[in-house]
Amino acid sequence: MTAPAEGIVALPPARNRKRPFPQTDTSRGLALVSPTLVYALIFLVVPILLVLANSFWTQHYLTIDRTFTLDNYRTALTDPIYRDLLLRSLWVSLLVSFFTVTLAYPIAYFISFKGGRHKGLWLFLITIPFWTSYLLRVMSWKVILGYNGVLNSILMGLGITSEPSTALLYNTTAVVITLTHAWATFAVLPIFVSLEKIDRTLLEAATDLGDGPLRSFRRITLPLSMPGIVSAVMIVMIPTVGDYVTPQLVGGKDGVMIASAIQAQFGRAANWPLGAALSVTTMAIVTAMAALVVFSLRGIARRMR
Repeated sequence: MTAPAEGIVALPPARNRKRPFPQTDTSRGLALVSPTLVYALIFLVVPILLVLANSFWTQHYLTIDRTFTLDNYRTALTDPIYRDLLLRSLWVSLLVSFFTVTLAYPIAYFISFKGGRHKGLWLFLITIPFWTSYLLRVMSWKVILGYNGVLNSILMGLGITSEPSTALLYNTTAVVITLTHAWATFAVLPIFVSLEKIDRTLLEAATDLGDGPLRSFRRITLPLSMPGIVSAVMIVMIPTVGDYVTPQLVGGKDGVMIASAIQAQFGRAANWPLGAALSVTTMAIVTAMAALVVFSLRGIARRMR
């Protein structure tokens, strides 16, 4: 073996070079997710832990007693006002999820099976409402629901009233209608993705074996698209429970939801521990309800096959 030429430093064999970090699949994966993990810990986990800690304390005017207590949770679960608001919020979120998915599924089905080479254009068109702000869309629905043209024309023709009718405004129905429109696109996209993953040869085989369109849809398309339906329900149901803007603008007194009560405790009522307890209680109940809905939908899908 010849010695290296003068002035040239010989490098050790490549296998003997020490790397600063172990280059395994696990280490590379941890290195990739660590920034996101740190971000989630700082801006998601830490605030939730602070809210949880506050829920066990007591507010005394401008001071907080940090003695452990469950009185806030007792108030949140037994007070008729908060209990009714929470039940109304859960009921509204279920209604909005049902109507949104019911309206979104045919749209996603049409785009996936009938859209052809224009699928991208159809997906682009359904995002047009998001070109305007959420507040502007809610205010538009306030105008639409506040002036029921047909009903108003009938009442004015009979001479009963000369003012625009607000029969569809300031109630739970107005909240459900507005939220259904606001979250429709969020339900279309996951259902569309799920429908796109269905192997079309399965439908052809079902047709060859004598299944009609409705039977093949019930036995193949609907069960295989259930993951998209579950995702759509979760995307719609969880945020709508805590919606604050829509009930304030179109719900009125009859459409108030639990988010308004939580905001009041952190605002003018100045009872942060009670507001934290209401928040934690809502999160826990929504989590349990979401798990129940997921298992129920999966059970329905298994029975359809």
